[in-house]
Amino acid sequence: MTDYATKYPKLSFDYPADRVLRIIFDRPETYNSVDAETHTQMTDIWIDIDRDQDINAVIVTGRGKAFSAGGDFSLIEGITGNFDTVMKTWKEAKDLVYNIINCNKIIISAINGPAAGAGLVVGILADISIAGKRAKIVDGHPRLGVAAGDCAAIIWPLLCGMAKAKYYLLTCKPITGEEADRIGMVSMCVEDDDLEQISIDTATEMATGSQSALRWTKYSLNNWLRQAGPIFDASTALEMLGFMGDDVKEGVLSHREKRAPNFRKDCPL
Repeated sequence: MTDYATKYPKLSFDYPADRVLRIIFDRPETYNSVDAETHTQMTDIWIDIDRDQDINAVIVTGRGKAFSAGGDFSLIEGITGNFDTVMKTWKEAKDLVYNIINCNKIIISAINGPAAGAGLVVGILADISIAGKRAKIVDGHPRLGVAAGDCAAIIWPLLCGMAKAKYYLLTCKPITGEEADRIGMVSMCVEDDDLEQISIDTATEMATGSQSALRWTKYSLNNWLRQAGPIFDASTALEMLGFMGDDVKEGVLSHREKRAPNFRKDCPL
């Protein structure tokens, strides 16, 4: 069995049921934000899980009041204006999404609070996504000054339709757990106090089912996502291009100063 805690020290792990691995974003003091090292580990771990013969299902959740607040400012500032880091991050961002899509184990997300950015990638791409009522899903890329990347283009229109996807991605408005359930962004919304047990029960059901049937069903359905690969690749490339511009600097600064951004009004596009 893989020693996940040693190999991926930026994440926490336990085994809440037989053949069920639970991955926990574990920086509650920062609402489980993702730094560069965590982003790399979250990308690579799915290859090990795919090959782990002792694991049949995975739960992903967050410690404390948040699922994951997404990339922290240090990660964003390390990318901004740095061409080599932008190239590395583009590859890693693509690998994160494709590694989740191609992982043969059933993934369940228990979205227990705010979910954004890289953390939201796992929450939304999970095969079964379960949100608590206090969940708050948001893609804030345009508010930050970059195009909506991560997994938005590959799956949001498929889940909730193009009109809703455009509205929430362009406005960066948050989606509550109940609204996410209503529009199809998540599999279900449950009471916050029931979220953990329902996620464990669901993972146990997946872990004890016919593994060949479940994994082949997942593989077949995920061909909808694979055929959207060129759309996704373009979106992440354009997101990374934005990190070479000035708007993202203003976006980060406005977040730090807790004010509305003052982006440039003209654009050559």
